[in-house]
Amino acid sequence: MTSFFGCSHPLTLAAMSTLTHTVTNQAPPLVGHDVYSTDSALVEAVARHADPAGLAEITDELSTLGKAAGSAQAQRWGEEANTYSPVLRTHDRYGNRIDEVDFHPSYHRLLGHAVTAGLTDAWSRPDGHLRRAAGFLVWSQVDAGHGCPVSMTHAAVPALRTDPALAAEWEPRLGSRVYDPRLVAGGEKPGALFGMGMTEKQGGSDVRANTTHAEPLAEDGAYALTGHKWFCSAPMSDGFLVLAQASASAASGASAKDGLTCFLLPRVLPDGTRNVFAIQRLKDKLGNRSNASSEVEFSGTWARRVGEEGRGVATIIEMVAATRLDCALGSAALMRQAVAQAVHHATYRNAFGGPLVDKPLMRNVLADLALESEAATTTALRLAAACDADTEQERHFRRLAVAVTKFWVTKRCPVVAAEALECLGGNGYVEESGMPRIFRESPLNSVWEGSGNVQALDVLRVLQREPLALNAFLAELGLARGADHRLDGAVKDLLGELADLDGVETRARRIVERMALVLQGTLLVRFAPPEVADAFCASRLGHDWGATFGTLPHTLDLSSIVDRARPVQS
Repeated sequence: MTSFFGCSHPLTLAAMSTLTHTVTNQAPPLVGHDVYSTDSALVEAVARHADPAGLAEITDELSTLGKAAGSAQAQRWGEEANTYSPVLRTHDRYGNRIDEVDFHPSYHRLLGHAVTAGLTDAWSRPDGHLRRAAGFLVWSQVDAGHGCPVSMTHAAVPALRTDPALAAEWEPRLGSRVYDPRLVAGGEKPGALFGMGMTEKQGGSDVRANTTHAEPLAEDGAYALTGHKWFCSAPMSDGFLVLAQASASAASGASAKDGLTCFLLPRVLPDGTRNVFAIQRLKDKLGNRSNASSEVEFSGTWARRVGEEGRGVATIIEMVAATRLDCALGSAALMRQAVAQAVHHATYRNAFGGPLVDKPLMRNVLADLALESEAATTTALRLAAACDADTEQERHFRRLAVAVTKFWVTKRCPVVAAEALECLGGNGYVEESGMPRIFRESPLNSVWEGSGNVQALDVLRVLQREPLALNAFLAELGLARGADHRLDGAVKDLLGELADLDGVETRARRIVERMALVLQGTLLVRFAPPEVADAFCASRLGHDWGATFGTLPHTLDLSSIVDRARPVQS
């Protein structure tokens, strides 16, 4: 052939392209595997806490979900749901207000699969919270955004149970395995989803500063709500639990703050007409792009009181506890997926004469990340099991441990995501790797359901007012007493911190961090392989751990820790 300069050249352009673009030394996609069965920490936690009689059924159920989560199809759904974000349509073509949100079909597929897999149904079957928590952790690795309505639907049940009539009406639909996205009256649907609207722009986490008010109507238990909610996630849901100031309490001489009450607000009224639910805009968020978070306004909006008037926080507190646990589970899911991707990449990528995973420094980083992931998974599943047991001791334990775990695990998620992304080098910074989406998602759970300071102050309140909760927490730590001297020393130091009341609010984060670490250490010493427990105690509870990942003592069995974290055996 003739070159651009008129000279003869033996190569065609196609041949030149083949020579210069041959793909070598790239890890294969992490696809076509069982996300559940390859997660040793999760499988062992389920086996540990489940009733042996039902373990085979639970394992089969979770493995089926795990294979779906690891499929190319599900991964494509996750990509598409985040690429094509929800779109708000406030009016139809004629100018009528409709307040609808359009989602990409892949979002509906993700949400539908979650519902049919039972991820909104934890309250009516043996080991329901355990199996649902494990499934939530597995399926959230495909996409975190659709987990928001899944979580709120699951968590709404205990609040609704304060009103037996409402629970009888709604609970069967919330636990249904049928996904029905139609915007019709709840009574016409075989399955329903719930959202939540507590936050207002002037108050944030201080919900007692809410100004949305509720006027009682002639119908018993019915109110008309007027106000603005600054954050209302999943606005396409069938019903919402919201907080508002009930004016009846104020009229009877109580202060406005005493009137904070919980209400059930249906999206569509029983007669089929749309309730007044004006979606003013969708939030443009850092991550969580597949999920619609909105600002909504109520103006004479019909709602039904849930629980006693003036007892809104007490009514909704169990819902908050459930969603806080889901924040920890969601962060554990992100961490597991980030670590799985990092280990998988390092297994197949060669550099400096051999696989990255065999390089001592990379192995140290991966092992350190794997410890963080396993500790998060083990602790979150222990709390799910505490929900199933539901004894007085377990209720007191989770009252403190959920806030402690939510604080710490959600704080660790962004640093794990960032370090795991770095393990892929430049490839990790490219959208196609999936790591940027994990990274953008990683800070969210520390904000949802109360930021770090809110969790820390909640822990202080429990420590000061609920001694049985502290006793239950310390009893859990006592189960590992004598097993590791570093753990024993950390518990002793924690007791010293708890006994010192000087500047306790300023030290709240330090106290909660220590509580989280000794709880994780206790569980790993009792249940994890010796090399995992040893590494955790040597680093997190000892004095030989640096400020970055990859600073584990070189004397530890790092290879075994990394091998345990592999999503697919090479």
